[in-house]
Amino acid sequence: MKFENLKVKNFNVIKVFGRMDASNASLFEEEVKKLLQDGNKYLIADLENLEYISSAGLRSILSAGKLIKAENGSLRLSSLNGIVLEVFEISGFDAIFQIFESIEEAVEQS
Repeated sequence: MKFENLKVKNFNVIKVFGRMDASNASLFEEEVKKLLQDGNKYLIADLENLEYISSAGLRSILSAGKLIKAENGSLRLSSLNGIVLEVFEISGFDAIFQIFESIEEAVEQS
């Protein structure tokens, strides 16, 4: 799994690439913690290029969401597709997080 960070208006976007599973899920939390330490508390996780997510990955996203909420920020998810979207729907995580079809939509729904 790798990340690419960019700024879109007042949001930091974390583009996630690859697979998020037990071997690397904690890397997502670490990335979020770094952004929070730098004062960025409005985040969008762009999951368009995430090929797979395990329960460990879901826990990592949930934990990151709690960290951001504690800072009075927000974590939005965008561009979920295929198996990743299915996992979010089956697990009920689509009811926990704001999910948008694109980064642009996530930014505009401020």
